[in-house]
This record gives sequence, structure tokens and C-alpha cells, in this order.
Amino acid sequence: MEDKESRVQLLNEKQVPSSESGYVWHVTDMNRLQRFLCFGSEGGTYHIKEQKLGFGNAEALIRLIEEGRGCEVVQEIKTFSQEGRAAKQEPLLFALAICSQCADAKTKQAAFKAVPEVCCIPTHLFTFIQFKKDLKEGMKCGIWGRALRKAVADWYNGKSGMAVALAVTKYKQRSGWSHKDLLRLSHLKPGSEGIAIVTKYITKGWKDVQEAYKDKEVSTETEKLLKYLEAVEKIKRTKDELEVTHLIEEYGLVREHLLTNHLKSKEVWKALLKDMSISVLLRHLGKLTANSVLEPRGSEVAIVCERLRNEKLLKKGRIHPLHILVALETYKVGHGSRGKLWWRPDEDILEALDASFYKTFKMVEPTGKRFLLAVDVSASMTQKVMGSVVTASTVAAVMCMVVARTEKDSHIVAFSHEVIPCPVTADMTLPQVLVKMYEIPMGTTDCSLPMIWALKTQTAADVFIVFTDNETFAGNSHPATALREYREKMGIPAKLIVCGMTSNGFTIADPNDRGMLDICGFDTGALDVIRNFALDWI
Repeated sequence: MEDKESRVQLLNEKQVPSSESGYVWHVTDMNRLQRFLCFGSEGGTYHIKEQKLGFGNAEALIRLIEEGRGCEVVQEIKTFSQEGRAAKQEPLLFALAICSQCADAKTKQAAFKAVPEVCCIPTHLFTFIQFKKDLKEGMKCGIWGRALRKAVADWYNGKSGMAVALAVTKYKQRSGWSHKDLLRLSHLKPGSEGIAIVTKYITKGWKDVQEAYKDKEVSTETEKLLKYLEAVEKIKRTKDELEVTHLIEEYGLVREHLLTNHLKSKEVWKALLKDMSISVLLRHLGKLTANSVLEPRGSEVAIVCERLRNEKLLKKGRIHPLHILVALETYKVGHGSRGKLWWRPDEDILEALDASFYKTFKMVEPTGKRFLLAVDVSASMTQKVMGSVVTASTVAAVMCMVVARTEKDSHIVAFSHEVIPCPVTADMTLPQVLVKMYEIPMGTTDCSLPMIWALKTQTAADVFIVFTDNETFAGNSHPATALREYREKMGIPAKLIVCGMTSNGFTIADPNDRGMLDICGFDTGALDVIRNFALDWI
């Protein structure tokens, strides 16, 4: 362990004295930008509810551009996109739209050049262009200049014909824009024969493509592309179940290519199931069971169970234990949150989901930080997390298990009116962890207690995470004050995250202290926010 003197030196390098007691992490405009890119707000609060983006959310971004640091902003946008750091995609696209319409020529140039890298799928491209349209009035500028026309053309021409065909037939239109709109407005000149075929298909239709290529000798690649487009058209015009399943299996067509009537067929769903990604599969388990695609002891159930237990697929899909838990709890209930869909949960699938839940802990990469997780054990933790089927205590238990299994030198405690060490070990199951929590006496909730306890016991922590159903600080000390005292006396630049899992909004975090963060509600995006915050990326 570092000696006290070197820890204090580290603290002083990273933090500045505040007007109150203790120390704060200084907040720069670049820090505010990074938070905005991650979750759409420059402040110290992540809301799981969708927030409308506007200039008020991105003041630091605009200041950075005005200071001549626009190219740095674009680089941050690219980094967050390429490294998958964003909890939500829209803030990245909004920020890129602002950069592409600002007065600084170098920033605009860098932003347009980044479009193909940040807009990975057509949905992102359509959203980016809609943001530009929304910003047009406030920024007093046009949209369809030469730079945007080139950026859009580069987006299409930078891919192979087959890649563009896959993209444009799956994501046909979003945010009020279609591919036909973009091709018309960008005056695209195809860079290859494959792109020429796809653009003709979008603008003129399949009959014109057929006519143009019916007697023409073509390369193997072009023939493959034409057959794929023919399959996309055929499937729209057939009611024959056998032909639909054949086209899905031969050409890798997906749900978005099908008509609504096709999705009433069990055989069609069985064909889709063969290449369905793990994340899509988790979302559709209930529907597949309700439609009798997944029948007890059937071959499809065996396929699903094998896939759910496949560690390579879980890793490829970046599946977190929480993803599996939500799918498991939703499936177990036997009905959807909306509509009239009901199903009888299959025992084999429930077992496979349970096994998958424990396998996914291996996929979580450690941060190398010393965590102190503090879980509120008041009775109200049995409430469901906002917009979820899972209770606040269950989410907290899963996060405790993640830390116990992946982060060394970390501590887990339970608290209400006092702090009690909670012995969660790496080999414990979820029910065992929940039992341990239920055994701890309840009382009033005081969110400052974890920091007070850590200081009293001289427990070293880089990151405190407090899980509560709703924020309270019933004691004599505010959590922010307790954190600052801990930092100063321990010489550790510790951070604090307070997760109010059933809360619509609260303010524990000091907005001028980058080492504090509030999370209102809890979703899978919150996992990215916590990781980014711990690693000092936001």
C-alpha cells in the first residue's frame, strides 16, 4: 500500500481545495463534454429517462469550439464511438452535428470526415442529418452544402456493394429520412458497380435493376449482390411459408425484411432463430414461446439453450449479467409488460438462462480500482427499478457479485442507520447474496455512512457506489461533505456514485466536483456510465 505522503501528493495533483471543507475534483469543459458524449448531460446526473437534446445540454462543447479546440472535440466524439463508451448514441450524433455546422472551418472539416466512422449504421446517419436540420435555425446555416453531400456520398461509397445492400434493406428509414432522400440530396456518384446497383435499386426500383442487368455478364460478386436484392424483393411478394423460410436460410434475411403476416408463422420464426444474435434472442424468448416456436423438449429449445450457454457468443454480444437477469425475470413472469402476450416459461430455458447468468461474470473486464459498494437494506428496496421487472435489491446484489468476482481489494457493506460488512464472496449465487442482505437489520437510510465508516476503519477505496431505492441523507453529515473529509484525511482522490434506482431525480452530487455522480433509475446504460466514471473517462 502507498504511504500516506505519496497519497496526499496524488490527491493534491488531481484535486483543488473547495470553499467548504475537503477537496473537490476540478471540472473542466473537456470533462463536461465527455459526460455529455456518454449520456447527454454535462452535469453530475445520469437519468435513464430520455431527455430532449438542445444547446442547453452542450454549452461546454460550444465553448470549446469557440476557444479553437473544435478538432479535439471531434476526436473525443470518435473515441467515444469507436471504443463503445457512450451509454446512448444520440449525444454523439448531436455533438457531431453541432461541430459540422459551427463557424470554425477546421472543426467542420474534421466533423464531416468523421461521419462514416461515427455513423456506423443508417439509423445513425439519418439521426445525424435530422439533428442538423433541428439545429439549422439556431445556428443560422444551411444543411445541404458541398461538405455534407460529400460526407453522405463517402458513407455509401466507403462500403462494398453487398455491405450497403445489407444496410439499406434492413434500415430503410428513420427520423423522417429515407435512403432515397439522401441519395437525391447528396447527388451521389457511385464509386463502384456494386454501389451503382444499390443506388439504382433505391431510386428506380428492382424492375429497373433487373432490366439493366438481364443480358449482362457480371462478376461473381455482382451476381451475389443481384441475387440478394432479388431475394429481398421476392420475400415481400410471397405468402408461401416454405419459400419465405428458404429465402431466410439461403440469403440470411432478417426480421426487418419480412412482412407482418410472415411473423405469424412458426416455421418462419424457426428459420430466423438459426442466425439470431444473442441480444435479439433474449428480447424474443417470450414471443417465441407464446407462438409455440419453442416447445418443451423440442429441437428449437435445444438450439436456444446451447446458444445461451455458449461463452463465445456471450462475449461477442458483450452480454452483461444484468442483461441476462432482466431477460430471465421477464421470461419467468410469463407475460409481456404491454399487450396480450402470455406464455408458459420453459424449464430448460430457465435453467439455461440461469447458467448463462453466471457465465457472463467472466465477460466483465476489471477496472483495477478499489471499490466500496454500499447497499441500502431498507424495506423499500423491494420496489421494482424504474421501467424494469427487477427489484432494486436484486440489481444491487448483482452489482455486488460483479465486484466480488472481478475487482480485487474491494469491499461490500450494507447500511441503513449503521454500516455492517456484507460478506459477499466470488463463489456465492444470487439467492445466497440476497439472503445475506435480508438478514441485516433495517433502519433509516443515511447515504453518508459508507464514507464515514471507511474513514473510521481506514478502508482504502477509489470509488464508493451507494445503491438505494431513493436518495436520502438522514444523518448529520451530507454525503458530499463525508466524501471530502474522507479524501482529505485518507489522502485518496476517491469518487462517489449514488444510484437512486426508483428515483426520478435528486441532487447529491456537487455539479462542480467531477468526482461525484448521481444515477436516477438503473438500466444497462448505467453500467457503461459507472465503468467510464471509475476509469476517469467522464
